[in-house]
Amino acid sequence: MDYIMTELEGVWILEPRVFGDSRGYFMETWKQADFERHIGQVDFVQDNESRSSRGVLRGLHYQQGEWSQAKLVRVIQGRVLDVAVDLRRSSPTFGRHLTVELSGENKRQFYIPRGFAHGFLVLSDEAIFTYKVDNAYHPEAEQSIRFDDPRLHIQWPIAREEMLLSAKDLGGRPFADAPKFD
Repeated sequence: MDYIMTELEGVWILEPRVFGDSRGYFMETWKQADFERHIGQVDFVQDNESRSSRGVLRGLHYQQGEWSQAKLVRVIQGRVLDVAVDLRRSSPTFGRHLTVELSGENKRQFYIPRGFAHGFLVLSDEAIFTYKVDNAYHPEAEQSIRFDDPRLHIQWPIAREEMLLSAKDLGGRPFADAPKFD
């Protein structure tokens, strides 16, 4: 696995080594010792999976306080644009975001530490998205920031009228009003 540090402190792109032949392929998707050597100790406690169709936008979500979550995300099938937004006031990259394309083909993974909002937009006909988290989901701690907040300047590659959003995502707070991390 290659670990690629990004311009947002603590956010990493992981690229697995894929061994393929006429039968298919093999790759390691997670190896605790290597992860800890590059990124540090993160105690993942739960794996989640979602299936979504083209234009589905999920995010920008995070949990506050003791329930905040670090995530290691990847796409098993299809293609998404994945986004992390730095909500750490003490960070030199506070308010900045990073996008990365994740797909079943490139097999990249994206590590997002605590203190970030996260979301993704499905670019293919369908996508199966899976992720590890280091804390359980707690609805009372959940927050959502508007995906289209002009302060963030996220360039979504699908027109707004083609997006499929939940009521929660349509009702996300503006970045300026959203709770942040110290």
